[in-house]
Amino acid sequence: MAVMKLNKKEIRDKIYGCWLGKNIGGTMGTPYEGEQKVLDIKGYNSPKGEPLPNDDLDLQLIWLKAMREVGARAMSANVLADYWLSCVTPHWNEYGIGKSNLEMGLLPPLSGEFENKWKNSNGAWIRSEVWACLAPGIPNIAVKYAMMDACVDHGLSEGTYAEMFTASLESLAFFETDTRTLIEKALAFIPADCRIAKSVRIVLEGYDKKLPWIEVREMLVKESEDLGWFQAPANIGFTVLGLVYGEGDFLQSLIYAINCGDDTDCTGATCGAVLGIMMGADKIPADLKDYIGDSIKTVCLNPSTSYWTAKSCTELTDMVMEVIPETLKAHGIDSEYTDEATSMEGIDASEILKGYADEVFARSPYSFEITNLLHTDTLVEYECEPVVKPNSDFKVKISFKNNRFNSFHYEFDVCLPEGWTADYRRTCYIRNETLCDNGRSSWEMTIHVGEDVKSINRIPIMISPKGHAVPIMVPIVLLG
Repeated sequence: MAVMKLNKKEIRDKIYGCWLGKNIGGTMGTPYEGEQKVLDIKGYNSPKGEPLPNDDLDLQLIWLKAMREVGARAMSANVLADYWLSCVTPHWNEYGIGKSNLEMGLLPPLSGEFENKWKNSNGAWIRSEVWACLAPGIPNIAVKYAMMDACVDHGLSEGTYAEMFTASLESLAFFETDTRTLIEKALAFIPADCRIAKSVRIVLEGYDKKLPWIEVREMLVKESEDLGWFQAPANIGFTVLGLVYGEGDFLQSLIYAINCGDDTDCTGATCGAVLGIMMGADKIPADLKDYIGDSIKTVCLNPSTSYWTAKSCTELTDMVMEVIPETLKAHGIDSEYTDEATSMEGIDASEILKGYADEVFARSPYSFEITNLLHTDTLVEYECEPVVKPNSDFKVKISFKNNRFNSFHYEFDVCLPEGWTADYRRTCYIRNETLCDNGRSSWEMTIHVGEDVKSINRIPIMISPKGHAVPIMVPIVLLG
């Protein structure tokens, strides 16, 4: 079996460079966050010796906590959603909408899709580095976790495409040294016609035509003016502008990105993280590193759950290094740290999780999944948003993916509100995956809503597989 060999010193230097770059760019950009004009910064505008707190980094401490406690194989959007509710205090924009939807019982991606005017915003792509660092050079793995992450508060939208792009960009940056090639490769992980891709192309084409960076910045603003400020397409464009026009100069790249304005802490931080991975910590200018030091300051973590978190970039780097082998192993890749040159000989990264993203985005945005590693993954899809009126009908489709070699007979028990009825089969035969179309069998139910409709209507479905002790509980929630 092929083994991925990771030169320990090199990989560690790049991961450390990622977090230092994140802290430097975030600290440099934070004082100007929300400025909707062209800026003219030259460097830091904060006290020496302390990095500024930034939720861009905070949330990734929570995701690493989840990976360490739950494990890479069992990680899911539902697990990350639970950590959101337990560990993250702010209710800003999409954060608050996602958390409120979760508290009502709407699971991701439905939690990020339902009545969320911020689903195309910046909250997801700014927290992608942890996934890239856990899957260096294997972008499909990074993208998988990025999608789980983003959909909690961005659904299946441009905000999620944005994190898919940055996660792949950062994962590829471990082994790609040419900025233009890196960006082109990352574009392959998102739809060519999405707005994130369009913004990136505006920058690349403008640079090729030798347009002034300010002119390209204005083109990005114009392209996204229907969305308004703090939205992902424009700010991803500003980040890429910094990377392209900076031409490998660390400080100048951050200055270009931040001088575009808008979500300046995010654009500066992500630009710094990408360059930190590409060049490694040792090659980040010493004066920029020395100015803010190694510590991490948090702003949005629940104090009762944050005592365990990394307090420095050094500590965070060491934590990530510990989890990388398990993350790769969960996807069939054996790995080892070595003093030899990094090698992926015999490993075809393009085949790992091939088609995963396409499968997820083929689903209804009004959907959620219950993962059961013991026997079956369960995908629940609604035909429309989960809102009902008295004396109406609502359709639910459940698809099952068999995780075992044997087939199952399932029995269904549906608990309906008083006065409601439903049409559905009482049993379903779930065949061996190799015998199913696309590996899934399906079951459908039509709910006949009664006169009494509450603001939150819970309809638990208990699915019992014969021959297994652990049933599946599917929490259907319909809003009045």
